[in-house]
Amino acid sequence: MQRSTDRILTTHTGSLPRRPDLLEMLLDGRRDAAFDELARVGVTEVVGQQVACGLDVVNDGEVAKASFATYVTERLSGFDGTIGSRSPHVETTMFPEFYAAPEGPAAFVKAITVLACIGPVTWQGDEQLQRDIANVKAAVAAAGREGGDVFMSAASPGLVWYYQPNEHYATHEEYLFAVADALKHEYDQIHEAGFILQLDCPDLAGGWNRPEFADRTVDDFRAFARLHIEALNHATRDIPPERMRMHVCWGNFEGPHVRDVPLAEIAEVVLGARPAGLSLEGANPRHGHEWAIFEEMGLPDGKVLIPGVIDSTTNFVEHPELVAQRIVRYAEVVGRENVIAGCDCGFATLARSDVVHPTVTWTKLGALVEGARLASERLW
Repeated sequence: MQRSTDRILTTHTGSLPRRPDLLEMLLDGRRDAAFDELARVGVTEVVGQQVACGLDVVNDGEVAKASFATYVTERLSGFDGTIGSRSPHVETTMFPEFYAAPEGPAAFVKAITVLACIGPVTWQGDEQLQRDIANVKAAVAAAGREGGDVFMSAASPGLVWYYQPNEHYATHEEYLFAVADALKHEYDQIHEAGFILQLDCPDLAGGWNRPEFADRTVDDFRAFARLHIEALNHATRDIPPERMRMHVCWGNFEGPHVRDVPLAEIAEVVLGARPAGLSLEGANPRHGHEWAIFEEMGLPDGKVLIPGVIDSTTNFVEHPELVAQRIVRYAEVVGRENVIAGCDCGFATLARSDVVHPTVTWTKLGALVEGARLASERLW
């Protein structure tokens, strides 16, 4: 994994706006030869856009996935039986009128088709994964970015639990490790292809908002998170830490977020995961202050912090000066070489999601790149 040795590098969290025609196929469930060709074109375009924007560490924009979380049900056996959306999170009981609004986050969540685990989980996604890998390699070559860091996202074992409830395994732990063993195939193939593996882990923070923890303690949640990290570490045991990064978030939606577990309560646990890179929300109004916890706890040797310095839930375009100030704060606390500037979360985590307009998304990413340039001038 590259480090910011002579300037602040830039990246993003994963999902980016999709072509309208590809989006239509994703929503219709089409997975034929025409879809494969359009996915190839879409990946080539989105990689080219990232390079033109000036981003340093790029990916496929997840444009061939309907969702960062539910794509796994097409690559793993054992999932069936549409059950609608998962139970409302705890915060919906605190702001019922807000969450009941037609345009509120609850409507966003209800748009997700959720499948339950009703049988043994095994890997069956080689063909789809190799198609994605080939598309990224071709797009990177076309953009002239061979030799630089390129990442590919994958669901963590805990993320699968977060969206796909267990109705088959006797215990949560048994379910979690069955998923970990199955997804190890995906993780290893991404690594063997030469890419940085990104594990998406909203369960490690957003899981506190699940109904299961409505009447539990933070200590209970930390124990739960440790189990999820144990499963993640088990599944990635053959991949060097410096070839991985993980994204932890509290839910990519504009809402009160008063139920979010503070980063200070989970940071030590999260830093026990094997991936060297840690991507965190750092720009939104609920978590923008949490850079300060690293003043006290520091950053373990070998770790790289990828703080969000632009928000992924608002069409406000951050001023590059604000972006630079945010970057400098982190760099002064953990060391400039240990910071890569990123985004709070993805800009199109679901194919149906367009909270931030595509044209605004690319403008925000431009502000990220310019802010990193300004910060670099001050830090070097």
